[in-house]
Amino acid sequence: MLAVVQQTFSITAPVFSMLFLGVGLKRLGWIDTAFINTASSLVFKGTMPTLLFLGIVQADLRTALQPALIGYFVAATLVCFLVGWGWAILRCPAADRGIYAQGAFRGNNGIVGLALATSMYGDYGLSVGSILGAVVILSYNTLSAIVLAIYSPDAKSDPLSLAKSIISNPLILGVLAAMPVAYWQLPLPAWLITSGEYFAQMTLPLALICIGGTLSLASLRSSGKVAISASLMKMVWLPILATLGAWLCGFRDAELAILFLYFASPTAAASFVMARAVNANHELAAAIIVITTLAAVVTTNVGLFLLQWAGWI
Repeated sequence: MLAVVQQTFSITAPVFSMLFLGVGLKRLGWIDTAFINTASSLVFKGTMPTLLFLGIVQADLRTALQPALIGYFVAATLVCFLVGWGWAILRCPAADRGIYAQGAFRGNNGIVGLALATSMYGDYGLSVGSILGAVVILSYNTLSAIVLAIYSPDAKSDPLSLAKSIISNPLILGVLAAMPVAYWQLPLPAWLITSGEYFAQMTLPLALICIGGTLSLASLRSSGKVAISASLMKMVWLPILATLGAWLCGFRDAELAILFLYFASPTAAASFVMARAVNANHELAAAIIVITTLAAVVTTNVGLFLLQWAGWI
């Protein structure tokens, strides 16, 4: 169990380091609001779509394909999204509902979930996790684009406008462009892959620095109750719901553990990037990311311990 605790901390500690670096750089005056706006736009429109494209292209989508596992994950993701959104309607001001819903269901599976699945189950965890990762990217970004467009002050919420916002979302375009390349294993020039990797490697540091630069004690206090509620939804209630549902559907051992790790991942940094892109409450999005990342060190290990104690994994 200690090994899992150390592994979780080793994954989340660099995330916090970059967040605190962003706080420090903002305090020192090395970055400002203009930089954060520009860098967030670069991540949303350029580096993150490139990262998603390369992640799918370099994964073998024909390996470890498990239709039942993928089908359950998609269904459970939709249920979690609807539960989070429904609770937001009941508990949040209208302007914050999109941020709450996105923060409550959208996990950082590409960094935390996949790394822990690989650590626990080796190549099998990596292959199954990568397949789920491709599904995650498309489903999370589509659902987030919908809910943010509905509540964004700068977006229209009629069906045609919603469809346009989804189709034109750079993250979704990156995923859609990668799928045929990955499925048919179309060769890409080595120099293009290397250049793309250089560009994509800026994604997480830039996004986290921007989140840190946005954080302040005042914003954390103002986001307090809503951020904590969304974080509890993300790290406690929805993982319990999704994991129990998976157990009832017959999933056990590695498959159940991987599903748990994906549903129990902290809120993804991409939620901040998308919130800022649509001029929503990005300070609330940043607060949810910080709280859930901190909570992951505890909730992930407690969840794994309980699953092992019950003999389910």
